[in-house]
Amino acid sequence: MKLKHLTYTALFAATLFAAPAMAAEVAIAKQTVNEALRAKLPEEIRKAGSITSVNNGSFPPYEIVTGNTEMEGASADLTKAVGELWGVEIKHATVSGLPALLSGVNSGRYQFAMGPVGDYPSRQAANDFVDYVQEFVVFAVQKGNPKGITSLDNTCGSRIAVMAGGSAEKVIKEQAEKCLKDSKPAIEVQSFTDQPTSILAVRSKRSDAFFSSQAPLIYFVEQANGQLELTGTGLKNGFDDIFQGAVVAKGSPLGPILVESIKTLMDNGTYAAILKKWGLEKNMLKEPGINLAGKAAK
Repeated sequence: MKLKHLTYTALFAATLFAAPAMAAEVAIAKQTVNEALRAKLPEEIRKAGSITSVNNGSFPPYEIVTGNTEMEGASADLTKAVGELWGVEIKHATVSGLPALLSGVNSGRYQFAMGPVGDYPSRQAANDFVDYVQEFVVFAVQKGNPKGITSLDNTCGSRIAVMAGGSAEKVIKEQAEKCLKDSKPAIEVQSFTDQPTSILAVRSKRSDAFFSSQAPLIYFVEQANGQLELTGTGLKNGFDDIFQGAVVAKGSPLGPILVESIKTLMDNGTYAAILKKWGLEKNMLKEPGINLAGKAAK
């Protein structure tokens, strides 16, 4: 089932994100315009002097939405650095849910999404992914893990919150079918449109666990004043190697330009500085690439 926002979700989210963003004191150098990269941009972008990156709400510590067109986090810092390399302003827009983000980029309504968004072969038919981090999928549970969830394999009989339209939703639904096939208690899959609502469901004990990307769950656990903990870490949990990155329309000229831009930020140390600032050292890739899902990491 797909659960609607609770009336107090906005208040909870405002309280959560009013807390310090857990960013380390790391200096991020301002980039100078790279004329070679700028020359490769579509002419309409160079003339406009700006471009829009779309997001689907807060995805800390990558994306922490602070206003209708304002954002902070690792992705915001990377976006700013890319814009400096291009000599254009990169603006932010927010839509509701990942499906709206992907279709918005694919239709041309938005030029790209910095993300990072999970790169999976099933998504590559409509969009290209410029992968720049790797990720893992784990569970956030109540302190003490009262349901004893330690991996995907022992989730039968539990209420599992996931992001609607995300890869974790697909995996947990497949596990729910397996539970029934094995004559075990059913999983109640609870699909939410954003992460604050999902984590609130666990904190308020309406869900037994939130199954999602490890990086933001670490952030939420740190913000939960000892009410939550992580479990299922270091396991595949139904996934192969996971790559995440920026999203562009299929065949968009921005794809190769973003690869070159992120590679430039890797080479000059800015990429590492930004990810270190936000505690994402374990998520770094050695090189960016397009549609790495299903391929060997570069």
